[in-house]
Parts: sequence; structure tokens; C-alpha cells
Amino acid sequence: MTITELMEKRAKAWETAKNFADTHKDKNDMLSAEDNATYEKMEKEIEDYTREIKRLERLQDMDKELSKATSKPITEKPYHEDDERPKNFRAAKAYKNDVLTALRSRKPYMTNYLQEGIDTSGGYLVPEEMDREIIRVLEQENIFRQYAKVINTSGEYKINIAADKPAAAWIDEGEALVFSDPTFNQITLDAHKLSVAVKVTEELLADNVFDLENYLIEEFGKALGNAEEDAFLNGTGTNKPHGIFNETDGGNISVQLENTNIKFDDIFTLVYSLKRPYRKNARFVMNDQTIAQLRKVKDNNGAYIWQPSVKEGEPDRILGYPVLTSAYCNSVEAGKPCIAFGDFSYYKIGERGVRSFQELKELYAGNGMIAFVAKERIDGKLALREAVQILKIKAATP
Repeated sequence: MTITELMEKRAKAWETAKNFADTHKDKNDMLSAEDNATYEKMEKEIEDYTREIKRLERLQDMDKELSKATSKPITEKPYHEDDERPKNFRAAKAYKNDVLTALRSRKPYMTNYLQEGIDTSGGYLVPEEMDREIIRVLEQENIFRQYAKVINTSGEYKINIAADKPAAAWIDEGEALVFSDPTFNQITLDAHKLSVAVKVTEELLADNVFDLENYLIEEFGKALGNAEEDAFLNGTGTNKPHGIFNETDGGNISVQLENTNIKFDDIFTLVYSLKRPYRKNARFVMNDQTIAQLRKVKDNNGAYIWQPSVKEGEPDRILGYPVLTSAYCNSVEAGKPCIAFGDFSYYKIGERGVRSFQELKELYAGNGMIAFVAKERIDGKLALREAVQILKIKAATP
């Protein structure tokens, strides 16, 4: 349980205790012996929460202290006498060259730039230029990266959301203003570690013609993009993000069918179950199997609801709304949510820190191969459930 969750539980316990004391006092403003014993138990529960919160805070402080560098970085410039090191060393061309040289070399290789770029896992922070290219590939491979809101975070990130909207009121001249009492919900973006490894033969790595930089960008970008998209759609929130199709934290299930025969009225209901403000930027997300079925569906006038793209680069449409395809959407036979329709800018992606590279020289040495690992810390969650509506096929009764 996190510190935030413990604090919330403690606050609820304190409100319960205060309410108990206020409602159980006798005419002399005193508690009976039995009620006093109950209240003391409530106080002990609050004290237990406080002790656990302080213990976790001490652990956090100790982790921060122990994660600090135990030695000073090299201050001389053994390989870059003429270079003026920029404050953002990840943007330096020399840093990118040194990282690639270090990854290609089977011998120890260290420069002042690499000393700066070592992360706590013993790898190298991804050079800024390469990171931009990896993100470009991620956006190509991951439909959510194109439409969701990406937030760079340095720690647990909280987003406050109005749980109700202020209401206007008519008043006569001279009357007091009427103020609503808005309440707020909160979602938290944390960080889940995602890693991917690719293997390269020693012979290929030693070949100067082999373009290691672009190979790593493409392989890591595709693998990370696919894993992210799967999590952004189907993630349970346990060691991975909360997905759009998550039944508790994802979109609202507004259409639930008894069988896999999707009709025009079902799609029509799905579209108009989404409130008008969200429909302005709304899109469908489904897999190819579902698309194949919908391409045969006709409206009540006998016209196909599928509208193929008439311009290269433009998406196909259903009822005028773009259709996005993902292999990670459920099939219609799965008895699970299979179509999402909504404004996916309300899905928030939290990126923690900087991606890193790590080289594993010994693990596959017996096979004459070297593994390269890319790591990132990321989370994702739908900020407003009403912004995305879901069509679900009911699971068949066994």
C-alpha cells in the first residue's frame, strides 16, 4: 500500500472517529464507557496508520540517500580536449557517438560523457537525438501515442478532475449570489517498468557497415510501441497501465450485445452514447476481424456504413468518424469489450525520466551474441471515463 493510500485511509478513519464521538455523546457531552472503548480503538487505528506512513517515508528517504552516487564523476576530458561539454550532455553529438562506440566495443570504454550518462542500472541514458527517433517509431507503431496526452513526470503525478460541474442559478437584483460546492476526483500516474531486449551476433556488431543506431531505434521502437499499445488497451493497472478496455478504470460500457452479430443500430447507439463535446474529436478503435464484419453492415436505408478513405493517408470512416486499427483489440468472439469510441486525448500517458540502454555481453556469450536492453518507465490511465464508450459482446454461457 502506498503512502498516499495510507493517508487517505487515515483521513477516512479520522472522519469516522470524529463523527462517532459527536453522535454518541450524552446530555453531559460525555461518552459512555462502552463508546469510549470503541473510540479508543478508532484512535489506535489512526495511530497505526501514522506509524506505517512514517515508516514508509523513512524508507523513501533511505532509498534516495542510498541511490546517490558513491564516487565523483571524472572531471578531465580524456577524449574530448577541444569540446566544451554542454549542460544537456544527452544532446551532444559526442555523447551519442560514445554510446554507440561503447555498445559496439567488447572492451571497457569510458569517457567523460559516458561517466555523466551512467544510470543506476549500469546502462547509458539514451542520447537525445536517438530518443526522438525512438519516440517517432513509437508513434508509428502505437496508435495511442498519436492521440493521447503524453506527460513527462519526475515522480508520482496527480491529475485533479471536477467530479461535478458548477450550476448556474437565476437570482433577483440585490439577492445574494448562489455558489455551488464543486467536488474533485483525482487520478494518479505512477511508473511501471517496461523493457525489451534484442540480440546481435558478435560478427555483425564488428562489421562497420552494420548500422547499429538505426537497428536499435527500429527494433526498440517497434517492440516498446507494441507493448505499450497492448497495455493502453487491455492493461489491468497491476505492474502496467490501466487500459481503455479495463472494466473498472477504462471507458463506459454503453452497448452490450448478447451475440456477435453487430448491427447498424448498435453502432448508432454507441456513437450517440458519447456526449456531444467528446464527439468532435472522436474515433473508433477495433481489430481487423471486427472491421471485416462492420464493412458488411448497412444502415436502415440499405447503404453501407463503412466509408473507405478517398485520399492517401486518410483513415477509413464509420458514420463519418475515423477508424483506427489495433491487433490488440479483442475479437468479437472473445466475449469481451471489442470496440472503443471516444476522444482519446483524455487518455493520459505519464513518462518517468529518460529511456536507457544496457548491454549484456556475458549472458549470450556462449552463443556468440550480445544482447541490448532498452528500458522505460511509463504509466497510462483514462482521465474521464465518459470520454470513451465501449461496445462489449457478452460472454457465452458455458
